[in-house]
Amino acid sequence: MKIALVHDYLIRFGGAERVFLNLYKIFPKAEIFTILYNKDKMGKYLSDAKIHTSFLQNFPFSLKHYRWLAPLMPTAVESFDLRNFDLIISSSSSFAKGLIIRPNTIHICYCHNPARFLWDYASQYDGGPAFFKKLLFHYLRIWDRSAADRVDYFIANSKTTAGRIKKFYNRDAKVIYPPVNVGTVPKALGTVPNQEYFLIVSQLTPYKRIDLAIDAFNKLELPLIIIGQGRDRKRLQKMAKQNVRFLGWRSDKVVREYIQNCTAFVFSGEDDFGIAPVEAMLAGKPVLAYRKGGVTETVIEGITGEFFDDLVVESLADGVRRINMNIHNYSPLVIRKVAEKFSQEKFEKAIKEFVIDVIENR
Repeated sequence: MKIALVHDYLIRFGGAERVFLNLYKIFPKAEIFTILYNKDKMGKYLSDAKIHTSFLQNFPFSLKHYRWLAPLMPTAVESFDLRNFDLIISSSSSFAKGLIIRPNTIHICYCHNPARFLWDYASQYDGGPAFFKKLLFHYLRIWDRSAADRVDYFIANSKTTAGRIKKFYNRDAKVIYPPVNVGTVPKALGTVPNQEYFLIVSQLTPYKRIDLAIDAFNKLELPLIIIGQGRDRKRLQKMAKQNVRFLGWRSDKVVREYIQNCTAFVFSGEDDFGIAPVEAMLAGKPVLAYRKGGVTETVIEGITGEFFDDLVVESLADGVRRINMNIHNYSPLVIRKVAEKFSQEKFEKAIKEFVIDVIENR
């Protein structure tokens, strides 16, 4: 059986890319198709892979300003030549699911989220003048809904995402949680040390609501360290006082060190799943999170962390107060045990079982 793996863009290393690399680990002989590929950022993870890119790869500045190419993305995906493949697994949070394939080819989509910029956060998309954006989004929503009908089977990365797939696409989805590398954190965990900083590890984009965390910690005058890069960094740095430090991108090894020495991990926005909070829990660290999205399926209130209910400074600040008040009551071993159910081994087993079941029933 000839297999192809398709991902929206391989231009940076984020949560969706971690999942995709695990899919490639399960199917190492698969050929890879992606709209755009940044070899400098992703080449070290895919050095032996056969990678096909779309015609947009040759556009000037396409890797830096890919959002402006949104009107051409549907055509780019539909142009992939997949006639020789028997099984296609797309990893999609936007366009990759919209493939045109042979009737006998099986298409499974691992959906990270129905196109967020179209359905959930359209107002935050910097796509040009309002009139142009309205026309563009109307066209893309029609295409996106039609593209979902081309998928044979959906896998969702959380119950939250499965609900959105049902709402926007009227399709059912099997929930298989993303993998987190359990082996990267030592199992010998002591009591939670009350270190001198809270930690955020995230892409710096508006929907992550890191601005809310900065406002809260500015008022609390408590140390906050932010690891990550993104288009929102300049704006966020202008907001921050001296108690907030930006470290930019850091290697996995350095990130783990910061996680292991923080007081708690902060997850201030709504996301489809949220791998970073689970990684913090694997280190035995409590998580403070907004009570919405996939994190409600991973964090247990009072056991592995705390929630705040409103996207306002006072609510997040109250969550910080509760974390500090209960810091010695959290058990790192219990927190880690909860996080271990999201292991790579369980992900691999679930994906293989799903694919085998689909092939046999077909």
